[in-house]
Amino acid sequence: MLFSSLVFVWYFLPAVFILYHILPWKSAKNGILLLASLFFYAWGEPRYIFLMLFSIAMNYLFGLGLGGIRGRSGRRILMMLCLLVNMGLLAYFKYFNFLAELVNYVLGGGRISMREITLPIGISFYTFQALSYVIDVYRGDIGVQRNPFYLALYISFFPQLIAGPIVKYHDIEAQIARRTCTLDMQAYGIKRFVYGLGKKVILANTFAQTADRIFALPGEELGTAITWFAVLVYALQIYFDFSGYSDMAIGLGKMFGFHFMENFNYPYLSSSVSEFWRRWHISLSTWFREYLYIPLGGNRKGMARTCLNLMIVFFATGLWHGASVSFVLWGLYYGVLLVAERLFLGKWLKKNPWKWVNHVYAMFAVLVGWMLFRAEHMSVAADLFVNMFTWKEGLYPIRMYGDTRLFFWMAVGLVLCGPLQQLFPSLKARLYREDQTDAVDVVIMLCILFYAVMLLVSNTYNPFIYFRF
Repeated sequence: MLFSSLVFVWYFLPAVFILYHILPWKSAKNGILLLASLFFYAWGEPRYIFLMLFSIAMNYLFGLGLGGIRGRSGRRILMMLCLLVNMGLLAYFKYFNFLAELVNYVLGGGRISMREITLPIGISFYTFQALSYVIDVYRGDIGVQRNPFYLALYISFFPQLIAGPIVKYHDIEAQIARRTCTLDMQAYGIKRFVYGLGKKVILANTFAQTADRIFALPGEELGTAITWFAVLVYALQIYFDFSGYSDMAIGLGKMFGFHFMENFNYPYLSSSVSEFWRRWHISLSTWFREYLYIPLGGNRKGMARTCLNLMIVFFATGLWHGASVSFVLWGLYYGVLLVAERLFLGKWLKKNPWKWVNHVYAMFAVLVGWMLFRAEHMSVAADLFVNMFTWKEGLYPIRMYGDTRLFFWMAVGLVLCGPLQQLFPSLKARLYREDQTDAVDVVIMLCILFYAVMLLVSNTYNPFIYFRF
């Protein structure tokens, strides 16, 4: 069930919201959220609800075990077993065919048969959240959660279940048991949800239609201009698609008294690749930093080790996004750029008096990265790379895919992805202000909601990129 679907907007959300707020008992409120979350997940994939329940029960038991064992070696063995089982499940459902294909390619022949495995929606997100809880218990940062329903709500909570933000357990532990939800929070939550819905339905879906049509064409038939045009459209699509979904998740959390971290901070304003990754998918970046980069040694063991750690983290980042060579290369591509900035390029960027050049460099690097990310196969990526850096006329002019409506929304998207907020900080402050929602906010929300619903009713193309992760 998509947040940007009529079923969710008209039926599911109002029913859950009303039931939650009319019930006077805190335990009943959590019960409603848990049941709603399980129903939300089962709506799209009924059979895989049992996989998520197994994950919840398994990690609950691992947490109890870690809390009951005093010996260091025993705790370490149990933690390693927990990592093995969790990552084993993720590897089977997400990477089995990818690994089988690699083995068959290296060894020759069909030594491992391919299987028809449907990827469970959101498995990467809820697996990382479950691991956050168990790792925090192992480290002693939190106590064991002995109420299985609290842990189940944390892992399955529908606002961030299938697309994040990835919520770390220690950030939300207290909110599960005790929280308040004021009228101001509810109003702010509705505002963030509607703004996110607008970003997703009005902007991202518009860009998706054009990007998907162009990328469906044979790469060798595309020219340089239309390839760069398609990558730019895709860059706008993925930003408004994912940041819009994150806005909706944050808004939904506020409606029920939860505070989720921001997942985006206008990443297309960045002046370096390092800054881009501090602004893009912040919850994933901080998860890898806290649970992988720092345990590997971070930047505490010399420059060579720091560079190696960065490469490991971004290899894992690429692999987390999907089971394909293009995703791995996308992660390694960013790893190389970050190592270069750590070694020498970052110093040059700081000393450069023309800061606009830094921004051009960062956006150029990001667009090339999105080309790798979007390409479904390495052969496609190779064709697109040649198109981008070797002039070709191609068979398809931009005017075949870019009409007045698209160019209008592209202009709106380019302005709203950061430049307008940077020029007028009061607009950003107004968006994130939680203590006041006035008549102007209500009018804007009603206009966005009306137009978004009209588009949904007319069966507008409504994909979601991060569902496959």
